[in-house]
Amino acid sequence: MRAITITYTYSGDETAWKNAIDTFVSALDADAELNGRFSYQVAIADDRETRIHWGRWDSAETLAHVQAQPYFKEFAGKVRDFAGGAPNATGHDIFTKTGNW
Repeated sequence: MRAITITYTYSGDETAWKNAIDTFVSALDADAELNGRFSYQVAIADDRETRIHWGRWDSAETLAHVQAQPYFKEFAGKVRDFAGGAPNATGHDIFTKTGNW
């Protein structure tokens, strides 16, 4: 399984930030092509400014599908805005995990 971790700091309008996250996650959940092949999580660190996003997918085709969608392009632009430029992004392979997650 392939994954990415995205981090940035944000101290702006929480409502705008939350709405962007909710809209993206809802679009992912509604995308019948994904059918459990792509997952996304977002966290706010204890400092209340560091934002952490984790995306996981099963194949290059799944990632290509997500990246081709209008909802992805809109969200990626918003994340750049929230981050004040390109966020820190680290791609990685999942080595091991617990449970079904």
